[in-house]
Amino acid sequence: MRHKRIGRKLGVKTKHRRSMFRNMVTDLFRHERIKTTDTRAKELRRVAEKYITIAKKGTLQARRMAATFVRDKDVLKKLFDELASRFKERPGGYTRIVKLGVRAGDNAPISLIELIAEEYKPKKKRPSRAKKKKEDSVASEPTAKSTKKESAEELGLSELEEKTDETQAKTENAEEVKHETKEEQSEVGAKSEDDDKVEEAKEVVEASAEDPTPEENTEQTEAKTETEPQTETQSKADESEAEPGSEQQADSEESAKEPEAKSESDDTPKEVTEDKEEKTEEESSDKKE
Repeated sequence: MRHKRIGRKLGVKTKHRRSMFRNMVTDLFRHERIKTTDTRAKELRRVAEKYITIAKKGTLQARRMAATFVRDKDVLKKLFDELASRFKERPGGYTRIVKLGVRAGDNAPISLIELIAEEYKPKKKRPSRAKKKKEDSVASEPTAKSTKKESAEELGLSELEEKTDETQAKTENAEEVKHETKEEQSEVGAKSEDDDKVEEAKEVVEASAEDPTPEENTEQTEAKTETEPQTETQSKADESEAEPGSEQQADSEESAKEPEAKSESDDTPKEVTEDKEEKTEEESSDKKE
């Protein structure tokens, strides 16, 4: 099985086949047509078109590659000067095979292989049917309105939309202002409550500083009672020194005053304690209220 085996052996060895194609290619480029069997013509087409594409490059390297196969210098010159320029725009397919019939004698199929002489005219691509249908549908449809704004302007709705937008913006601004005022009021109320609490605390502190405790009141009364007899005794001593004859009178007066002073000293702490108790009761009742 000859899978992936390109080319035909033609019942000949490799050297013989190579030299045979070299001569056939040179004759084809010289005369531009040859008569041969079908199989040899098909194999010759592959080799000839290969060297025409090499000649289209026009470089020195391409010329040397073609010279290894085409040995005739005149044919090589014709290949690069005439044939390369003729097939410059043609993308392959430089030869044509025409079947002539059967050869007399061995009944082998004969065909004519020749180079194409016509100029290459690229065919225009036909537009697909789907594109034609789309173009026809677009042409048949009326021109649609470009945008919604243009249609709204035609109907006179653009002005109404602008007014509604303005009213919405105004309402949003009013809501924001209300929200801000509410926040400010809440902050002011919290501050006033804090100030009231601070003032109440100050008043309580001041009241406590002004109103002495019952213990302090008792201490003050005791100090007063102690200081009063001392002052009285000093005044009496001074008088006795100034008036020696009146000592007896002073003693009698002191003896009379001592019980009175004791009675007064006994009465004063009771009144003070009663006043303190009344004040404490009033404070407790105020706090409960």
